[in-house]
Amino acid sequence: MEEELEPHDTKTVDAKEEASSAPEHCSPQQEISFSNVEEADVGFSASCLTTAELQQHWRAVKQEFRSVKLLFDIPTTRIIDRKISKYVVYQIVVIRSGSYDFERVAIERRYSDFLHLHQELLQDFGEEMEDIVMPRKKMTGNFSEENIAERRVALRDYLTQLYSLRCVRKSQAFQAFFTHKELKTSYDLLRGGRFSRALEGFQNVLVLQEKLSSHNPTLVVATLCAILVCQRDLEDFDTAFQTGRRALPAVRRYELRQYQGPLLKALVDLGYSLGLPVAQLQDELTRVQDSPIGQVSEMSLKELVVQEFV
Repeated sequence: MEEELEPHDTKTVDAKEEASSAPEHCSPQQEISFSNVEEADVGFSASCLTTAELQQHWRAVKQEFRSVKLLFDIPTTRIIDRKISKYVVYQIVVIRSGSYDFERVAIERRYSDFLHLHQELLQDFGEEMEDIVMPRKKMTGNFSEENIAERRVALRDYLTQLYSLRCVRKSQAFQAFFTHKELKTSYDLLRGGRFSRALEGFQNVLVLQEKLSSHNPTLVVATLCAILVCQRDLEDFDTAFQTGRRALPAVRRYELRQYQGPLLKALVDLGYSLGLPVAQLQDELTRVQDSPIGQVSEMSLKELVVQEFV
């Protein structure tokens, strides 16, 4: 079972089940205190911000920890008819509720993929899942429009039931069901030098990961680093730099040392090429490299990234 990560030297905040640890209305002094906790992650000093800016920053930080409820839809299906096999694929869309979700990524899964997920989850959460029933195939008529429509609704409800279980929705198996195939394809494309197609795949996966894994910000770090590598190799240096800045807070907060050195080095190099001030990033890189605590990867970010899904 996957355990929820705790930030280094900070109190754990459960994004799904608990309210934010900060009060809804705070004094300016309290707001400044809370903002200082995040200061190292966002890369600015509280002394250079006005009270209004600090209040705005803390509201943004709190928003990251508010409950994100998801809906699952299976709007369409299609039949794949090959010489040696015939099966139905179900298009799945994950929707963030509460406001209009502009980022909707569709994935396709077979019934056998659902069955594999169910068997994996039963191994770890058999007791918790005793009331959840996996929709079964019929003995005949599996390709009739009526039966496909019936199973489409049943599988949609099945995903909703799984997501209602806290232990399941945070499990590696549940996360992998939505992203593993697409990640493997994207990493294969990256290793083959097909950066544009790899980038598109990683960006779609990132949308799903950000919806499904708000309880664990580290899960998107590898994907963000892969996106940076693709953007840099496509010579989109400015966007690559911004992507690296998105990944850096989680790398710092959770001390992901395998990414610290390579990511900082990539940011420093990109900053120099863009003519940006990178003295602070260079100082941080030097501190990380000279730190006596643990080993820092000496690989480049690209070398680190291409090792995924080998």
